[in-house]
Amino acid sequence: MSHPNAVLTPRHRMKVARLVVDRLGNIPDGGGWRYVGRRQGEKHRVATPGKSRNAYGGPKLGYAFVHTIIDDRSRVAYTEIHDDETAVTAVGVLHRAVKWFAERGVTIERVLSDNGGAYRSYLWRDTCGALSITPKFTRPYRPQTNGKVERFHRTMADGWAYARCYTSEQQRRDALLSWLHHYNQHRPHTACGNQPPYSRLINVPAQYR
Repeated sequence: MSHPNAVLTPRHRMKVARLVVDRLGNIPDGGGWRYVGRRQGEKHRVATPGKSRNAYGGPKLGYAFVHTIIDDRSRVAYTEIHDDETAVTAVGVLHRAVKWFAERGVTIERVLSDNGGAYRSYLWRDTCGALSITPKFTRPYRPQTNGKVERFHRTMADGWAYARCYTSEQQRRDALLSWLHHYNQHRPHTACGNQPPYSRLINVPAQYR
């Protein structure tokens, strides 16, 4: 339901969508070392089933790759978790993000990413072209160029990724959607005048729930 005082306006055109992929170590069953200590955390890691083994016989827990696209103006964020950061995964995230933002009245015009292989690929270039999006890249070795989304990832780390003792990687992943809803729709943001990012979007479904 839209806010009762909302005013119909033209679609918001996202001049720049900022994209960053963050890598988090997967959590072993029983909890990771940050909360249970290194000795117990190592026991949990070794006991986690269904993982391939390294040269020393220990399980490879792998990584969670958190793909995030943020509207440069409103700070509204779209995030997915995957097991890799390949070009195929990246374009899938982009397609779904474009659809998600469009449902909220936002059209992406440009996307700013780092210089990773996925974003320098022909697949990424062709996908952006098909979506009428101009791909842009940060300056090499200058992560501060994409500082807004880097700050979002720090906020996400504190508010979700390491906020409590998760007893499995799946439990942490399942908690992301709820935290993202809180961030977008309820958490005050200094860049938005201490209002949540959704306050900068007009007539968004379920905006004020």
